[in-house]
Amino acid sequence: MTPARTDPLTIADAAAVLRDGGLCAFATETVYGLGADATRSDAVLKIYETKGRPRFNPLICHCADMEMAERYGIFSERARSIAAAFWPGPLTLVVPLRRGAGLSDLVTAGLDTVGLRVPAHPMARELIAALGRPVAAPSANPSGKLSPTTADHVRAGFGGKVPVLDGGPCQSGLESTIIAVDGETITQLRAGALARDDIEAALGHGIAIAEPNAAIKAPGMLKSHYAPNAAVRLNVSTPALNEAFLAFGAPPAHSGPTLNLSETADLREAARNLFCYLARLDASGAQSIAVAPIPHVGLGEAINDRLERASAPRS
Repeated sequence: MTPARTDPLTIADAAAVLRDGGLCAFATETVYGLGADATRSDAVLKIYETKGRPRFNPLICHCADMEMAERYGIFSERARSIAAAFWPGPLTLVVPLRRGAGLSDLVTAGLDTVGLRVPAHPMARELIAALGRPVAAPSANPSGKLSPTTADHVRAGFGGKVPVLDGGPCQSGLESTIIAVDGETITQLRAGALARDDIEAALGHGIAIAEPNAAIKAPGMLKSHYAPNAAVRLNVSTPALNEAFLAFGAPPAHSGPTLNLSETADLREAARNLFCYLARLDASGAQSIAVAPIPHVGLGEAINDRLERASAPRS
């Protein structure tokens, strides 16, 4: 079946798919999301079934604006000020759930909190506004696999079975940063496309970081995640002859498949290329992908988080 027959060509078409209880992938500035009407349990269930996602892993609800977000989450003054500083943008806020607002229980996976985000991609916000309800949307890929940053990645991941509203390549290439706001305590649950340094600079103080084995309160906290089919080795300066190599900065001579996240060691460029380049090296047929060391500063924190989960033992 051709994309023209399966993919919505307009925002109105995509909104109609969601309104009818279907799934539709769409672009955000971070990665492509697998969207469903967050108020319909039958639709949200399709996300879990299509991705093969564990149902204890909650979903992010994407909202068109702050007004919509406040209908479903309870925002303290502290949470509201953080949202004002970074929304629209690649930041998800985990706040207390507003009971009785109409969100499907499947979205929160039984928690009394909810992750909310107003994306920066204009098409994403227009889609949500056209639906008139929040859109639950994890990354549009089979659970645990590499996140998609183009419409073609989504089509390949699901074998063309999921309709895609093509919004072009994603700008950031990493999922949103997730922080929980609990009274005066602010905790980063997942590093992401908004560097923790930038959040702390805006707040004027440091924030806590969730422990590695903390209970799952948000997406992206599973130990093994974002993984290609090939094994992944980290902090490699000299790859083995039979390995593919994901370089950063000046690459060493290597005869195997090689891609460079950023020859100028630009972490923003590296973040944008990460999932796409891992997918391309995975497609080379190499059994192992060696990854050069990445500085653990700024966006390097999120890049290393994804790489560590990609290299974790597979369950």
